[in-house]
Amino acid sequence: MASCSTLSFCLSFNSTPFSSSCSSKNKCRRAFFPVSAISYQKFVQFALDETKLHTHLFPSPLQEKYNSMISMDKNVKLQMLSFQAPKIRLLRSLNIESETMQVLDFAAFPETEFDVPIFCANIFTAASSSIVVLDLNPLHDVINQRDYREKYYKSLLHLGIKYAELLPWGGKLTSESLKFFSPIVIWTKSSSTESTYDILFSAFVDYYKAWLELVNNAAEETIPSRLMVNREAQHRYLSWRAEKDPGHGLLKKLIGEMLAKDLVRNFLFNGVDELGSKRFLDYFPEYYCEDGTVNTKRSMAGKSYEHRPWDKTGEFIGDLTKS
Repeated sequence: MASCSTLSFCLSFNSTPFSSSCSSKNKCRRAFFPVSAISYQKFVQFALDETKLHTHLFPSPLQEKYNSMISMDKNVKLQMLSFQAPKIRLLRSLNIESETMQVLDFAAFPETEFDVPIFCANIFTAASSSIVVLDLNPLHDVINQRDYREKYYKSLLHLGIKYAELLPWGGKLTSESLKFFSPIVIWTKSSSTESTYDILFSAFVDYYKAWLELVNNAAEETIPSRLMVNREAQHRYLSWRAEKDPGHGLLKKLIGEMLAKDLVRNFLFNGVDELGSKRFLDYFPEYYCEDGTVNTKRSMAGKSYEHRPWDKTGEFIGDLTKS
């Protein structure tokens, strides 16, 4: 177990995430709160503590280089943590904190011997609203591969149903991005209130516990051909995220293009240069430009899903609309 002395900073959650002098509890829960009063480090600490109950967690070699940074204008702090464990290739977090925004980018990647989904939590909170993606990202096609979908998501559909009611679908999601989401994905845009924070934390806890259980029960793949399939699937996922993740723009603004690219490829989506030799355009040739570069568009198909495209049984029902 890693102590605080082995890390660049320690996580402390002695204070509540929100504070208010409202006399009515109900009014307080509906009111907006200063962004600086919110901290998503509580989410990270829960994940670390919960993981330690299941396995031995130890610092990743990435921790020495990627621990903390200050934005170019000196107003924003970026804090990074990274760990490894048996069956877990990388568990890492990025917290961005300032007076005007709070960001959490948390992910846990299985070792490539396993076809377990990737745990993903991305939360961006500004003054009046939060944008959230929380999911167990599938390694394989959950739209057409029923066996994989039922193997990992059939027992978790109740979570998707529960939080779909509390955190409604956030609007148009491109058809390309949807390939990397599961039937239980939480994709929402909501108000920045104490109630929303509490719901998000509850969802994070439930989803992360479910993911750890999947990891605990996962059997190591021993057939070489299946090992290669799983490895390539994770590399394909990393290639997509490293190239098209919407958080790139924010990082470039905060720390500059060179540092942002390094942070994205070597920390957030570590493995994109190690797990395979294919390039982004090998996986996604539709983004090819005549000069050999990658098209910067988010979607080449020009289609998106305005409503949740899965029903309560996990079946894909579509609902395509033009972007």
